[in-house]
Amino acid sequence: MIASQTPSTAEELRGVGLRVTAARVALLETVRDGDHLGVEALASGVRDRVGHVSLQAVYEALHALTAAGLVRRIEPAGSPARFEGRIGDNHHHVVCRSCGVVADVDCAVGEVPCLTASDDHGFSIDEAEVIYWGLCPGCSTATSA
Repeated sequence: MIASQTPSTAEELRGVGLRVTAARVALLETVRDGDHLGVEALASGVRDRVGHVSLQAVYEALHALTAAGLVRRIEPAGSPARFEGRIGDNHHHVVCRSCGVVADVDCAVGEVPCLTASDDHGFSIDEAEVIYWGLCPGCSTATSA
């Protein structure tokens, strides 16, 4: 029996029909190594890996990676877009109102209640996006001090 191998980043890009470039590989790896990073932080991470890359090239690559389903874009209200590599599940997010930190929250366990809307208006629902808002532990401690 042959052990299955995880495809390389380049193979993943080819698999969704995207041209493989050093910047795209570095960007996908930076997104996956990061934690809900914004564009500026991602651009910095790509530059650390491959040298100069324009902010426009990062935006264009993020658009392509998101459209191809390799990256997920989230936009908490009042915050710039963030990107993550956790895809293919129906997880949600919690956002700190004070510092803006974002964390993943798994969908409710058992049946998928978040996919059962009180009125679906005839839509065939396949995903729900929930954002919980509050204060992270660090900001809660600072507020109560």
